[in-house]
Amino acid sequence: MENSSVNSQMLDARICHCGQISVTRTSWTENNLGRRFRGCRFYGRPDACDYFSWMDPPPHPRYKTVINGLLRKANNNENREMKMQRTVKLHHIALGVFVLGVLIHKYVI
Repeated sequence: MENSSVNSQMLDARICHCGQISVTRTSWTENNLGRRFRGCRFYGRPDACDYFSWMDPPPHPRYKTVINGLLRKANNNENREMKMQRTVKLHHIALGVFVLGVLIHKYVI
């Protein structure tokens, strides 16, 4: 079973214009969120070729709307959680300062 999986991956591999096996990447742009494509393994380097091929069909417009909405919600929740963590840290610091003040007042004064 393992061999057939490896063989199907090898058959599915594409050779880019550099003569190398292309690599599979995932798009994170708003218009192609999660859409897989193949490209030159040297992308971003001066010696890269311009090989590019979509693996997945274009997403349905509804899919784009739903995924982008979910990402915005996730970002908002993450921001809320970060604010909450910051507030908790500030409360811990304030409590520590208060306790330190009580101890100084009790033992020094």
